Amino acid sequence: MEIKTIKNTAKELEIEITGETETILNPITEVLLNYKEVDYASYMTDHPESKSRRLYLRVTSGKPIDILKKAVKYLQDEIKTFSKDFESKTKSKK
Repeated sequence: MEIKTIKNTAKELEIEITGETETILNPITEVLLNYKEVDYASYMTDHPESKSRRLYLRVTSGKPIDILKKAVKYLQDEIKTFSKDFESKTKSKK
C-alpha cells in the first residue's frame, strides 16, 4: 500500500491510497461520518479497475489528520475486540 498526500489544509485532507480497495476505505469513511467534527468524508476512484483510491475529509474543528488517525485507531481496537471474542467463542465450541 502506498499513501500520498494530495491536499492537507487546516480543514481538509485528501490522500491517494494505491493498492487498497473499498474494503478498507468504506469502514474508515463510516467511522469518520460518525464524528461530530466531520463535515464531509468520502472516498472515490477514477475507474473501478484503477488501483488507486482517494479519501477526502473535511472537518469543522480539529485537524483532519488527527481525526483520521482517531478513526483508524478506533477500527484497530474494534478488530482486536472482534478477534478476541471470536477466538473465545470458537474455542468454547470445540
